Formats: sequence, structure tokens, C-alpha cells
Amino acid sequence: MPPLVKAKAITGAAITEPDAGSDVSSVRTTAILDGNEYVMNGAKTFITGGTMADYLLVLCITESEAKSRHDRFSVIVVETNRKGFEATKLKHKLGLRASDTAEISFSDVRVPKENLIGKPGRGFQQFMVFFDHTRLHVCAEAIGLAQGAMEQAIKHVQKRHQFGKALASFQVTQFKIAEMATRIEAGRNLYQKAAWLLDQGRVESHLISMAKWYTGETAVRVAEEALQLHGGYGFIGDYNIERFYRDSKIVEIYEGTKEVEKTIIARQLLGKY
Repeated sequence: MPPLVKAKAITGAAITEPDAGSDVSSVRTTAILDGNEYVMNGAKTFITGGTMADYLLVLCITESEAKSRHDRFSVIVVETNRKGFEATKLKHKLGLRASDTAEISFSDVRVPKENLIGKPGRGFQQFMVFFDHTRLHVCAEAIGLAQGAMEQAIKHVQKRHQFGKALASFQVTQFKIAEMATRIEAGRNLYQKAAWLLDQGRVESHLISMAKWYTGETAVRVAEEALQLHGGYGFIGDYNIERFYRDSKIVEIYEGTKEVEKTIIARQLLGKY
């Protein structure tokens, strides 16, 4: 922890696998206790900071005989300089190109049993709590993207003239900007309410999911409309709006897809079916 908080180390979370995305309980990476060490084997993908991290928090199976599939998992710290660890940078991403994203693999990676975080078999539950926090971080990212896209659009429509008038003078343009601003404000209030409650010790998972879904959708819609207002200029790299457009889609996907968020909301309201 000391190197991390002093910005002398980088960490990340390794959860997603090629065949385990939204279904976290399908993770297959294993960590078998051998004396005083865990021996880890498996693969992860879409890992942020995977090629840069000094260590990763890895979700893996340690309790293969557990009665509940959710009680099979643990979280283990893996230093990335250990023998058998390999990370490969993912290329050709639609957006977030400045963010390091990697595939990683474990081939008989040995780590001391002291690297276990918490209790064996509690990893799934630990990461579900983790998501209640990180989903709100993504909400902030989504609203930031939407705000930035709208500001780009406002600058453009005030300068760009068609039919002898500024684009900003047309009612259709004004309505688009009004709708953008309203969605952004609603999304900001929604996620900040959920964050405030979390700070008070009240974990409202359905409210967090509402915020995650709504702000993600807001980012995508606002970025799309902002690009539309740029016309053909929005389609070329000389204008920043094309990057906002590409970067926005991921907020509907990572840290829980919008479909997962809607499922959480519905279960809270209707119960499990």
C-alpha cells in the first residue's frame, strides 16, 4: 500500500476472462494451495493497466469443492514480475486508446499464501462490494464525457454558419442542446445521490445501477448528438468530438453492462424470478 498511495506503484483488478464477462461466477482461473504457496493457472482479458501494473488483484478459484458456486472464489495479490506471468497489450480499440488494456496469463505462477485478501471463498462477494464503488466512478466518467461533448457542440454551433445564420440560432439546434444539458444534469444528480448515500454507509445497489445505466446511456446519446451537430466535420480526426464519440460507448459496457444494471434494478423491485 505505501508505494501505491505515494504514486510509486500501479495496481489493477483482474476479473474478466475470455469466457467470463458479465457472468463473473464463470471465472476459471485457479489457485491451488501447495504448501505455503498458491500455484495459479488461467487467463484474463480486458484488464486495465495489465502491462503496466506492479501487482494485480486476481479473482480465482481456490475452493473448488464449495457447495455454492459463489463461494469458490478468492482474491489473491499477484506481483507481475513473478515467473509465469505474462501480459499482452490489446490493440485496435474503438476508444480509450490512451488507457492500457491487456490480456494476461498465469502459467504455474507461484505466490505466497499471505497474498490472499480476506478469507478464502469470499472473493466473489468482495468484488460485488467493489463494483458498488467503481460503478459510481464510471458514472462520473460518463457525465464528464457527456459534459465535454456538449461543450464541444456549443462552441461549434456558435461559430458555424449555414443559410446565413449561426447554427445556434436554429430551434432544432437549441432543442438538442437543451436536451443534452437536461440529461447531463439528471445523470449528475442521480449518481451523486447514490455516492452520497454510499459515503453515509448506505449501499443502495439498485440506485447505483440506475445511475450506471442512465449516465452511460446519457454519454452515448449526448456524444452522438454532439457529433451530429458537427456534421461532416465530426467524422474526421481534426475535431475532438470524434474521440468523445468513440470513448463514450465503453461506459455502457465495463463495470457492468447496461443489461446487468437493469437486471439488478428489476430484482430489487420485483424479487428474483
